[in-house]
Amino acid sequence: MAENNIQLKKRPPVVVVLGHVDHGKTSLLDYIRKSRVAEREAGGITQSVGAYEIVHNNGEKITFIDTPGHEAFKAMRQRGAQFADIAVLVVAADDGPKPQTEESVRILEESNTPYVVAITKSDSPRADVDKVKNELMSINVFLEGYGGDISWQAVSSKTGEGVSELLDLILLLAEVSDFKYDESAPARGYVLECRKDSRKGNLISLVLKNGKIKQGDEIKTVSVSGKIKILEDFTGKTVKELVPSAPAVVIGFENLPNVGEEFVSGSGEIEVIQRPKVEKQSKPKEGEVIIPVILKADTSGSLEVLKDVLADITKVIDASAGDITDGDVKSAAASNAYIVSYRTKFNSKMVENFAKAQSVSVFSSEIIYELIETIEKYIESISAPKLDGKMEVLATFGKKDDKQIIGGKVLEGDIKLGKKIEIRRRGILVGDGKIVNLQMNKMDAKEVPAGNECGLLVDSLATIKIGDELSQATIK
Repeated sequence: MAENNIQLKKRPPVVVVLGHVDHGKTSLLDYIRKSRVAEREAGGITQSVGAYEIVHNNGEKITFIDTPGHEAFKAMRQRGAQFADIAVLVVAADDGPKPQTEESVRILEESNTPYVVAITKSDSPRADVDKVKNELMSINVFLEGYGGDISWQAVSSKTGEGVSELLDLILLLAEVSDFKYDESAPARGYVLECRKDSRKGNLISLVLKNGKIKQGDEIKTVSVSGKIKILEDFTGKTVKELVPSAPAVVIGFENLPNVGEEFVSGSGEIEVIQRPKVEKQSKPKEGEVIIPVILKADTSGSLEVLKDVLADITKVIDASAGDITDGDVKSAAASNAYIVSYRTKFNSKMVENFAKAQSVSVFSSEIIYELIETIEKYIESISAPKLDGKMEVLATFGKKDDKQIIGGKVLEGDIKLGKKIEIRRRGILVGDGKIVNLQMNKMDAKEVPAGNECGLLVDSLATIKIGDELSQATIK
């Protein structure tokens, strides 16, 4: 054991940043790494997992994994916590703990990841750091000085106040945890992200946790293998080798591995983790609309999240990373499916025209939650009752037993004899009934179109009043 210890070297910590949407995670990392990621991201919200290496104090390195905060990215946040040694839980000083704050704490507790708390937006006029520290206790986050031992620091991503002290806390926690690596061991780490590039081929983002990774190395995961043709650091610079905990981009995998898989180089052995079986989607309930879709996303990680968040409202026919191809359009046309495109495009104008010719509908957006909302609204529009007619009650002429004579004006569509009506008062459903006699211009009629006044004999338990709205609808 002593001989092995001679080969062990200090490894920089891999840090994940978690917290509620809009609590300043990306802005904090912007300040730390002196870049402008937030301005480049659609909607100002980080949409995929990225890894960045920074240097603090006397050459001390820290690798940050930036995980999205929107609720749609739960799977991504879980993966980020899995890869990390240490976490930074961000909580806004002007907002306090929110649902995703609580979810992040659960993920950290389940993965036994040590963490520090960054109270962001400390320069906000509405900032109340003491209130936030008290509120954190309600979700079992006990800070130093507040009954616990979790280190914390108030920071401003605008002025940089407190950021250096936060990095000091991270390095202190790393020192206590004593992260080491064996440079003679086969390279080992995790797949962060995968995507196809039309020029370079399969681009695989990795975080190295042990050994060295070198150009020319044979590399494999449990599902794919390859040889490192090109090795890049996180800035895109081509390098010959990297050591832990450096983020890397590898070109050379024959196919795309699964996000979250462990990788090894050379003769290293891979620990096969049995993933829980995903239950098949249950049949839709009566009246519920499930649309068939072909999913396309820029990366395999995004694709995984897209599948997850659309599971309840879509039936996935096919899913793949990369631009929309003629094969995708053919598959959609053959299965009467819709194409859902997240941060991708048609790979040529010819394919786009082919989709139009085949009447294949495409839902596309750069922002995942806007994409989800668009699909939900579309489903609502095709599943909502089709309005046949609507009229306003202008007069009532008494009621005998369950029958009542009324007069009114048709506002939309056609009011039809013999059909069921719904009775609403100030938008609230108060009853229903059936039209047993219908007249226009004192003559019996089978239907009365919009813009005309009419008289009705309605069979209903409810008493209809002036100002009520009567509507007839047919479920599609």
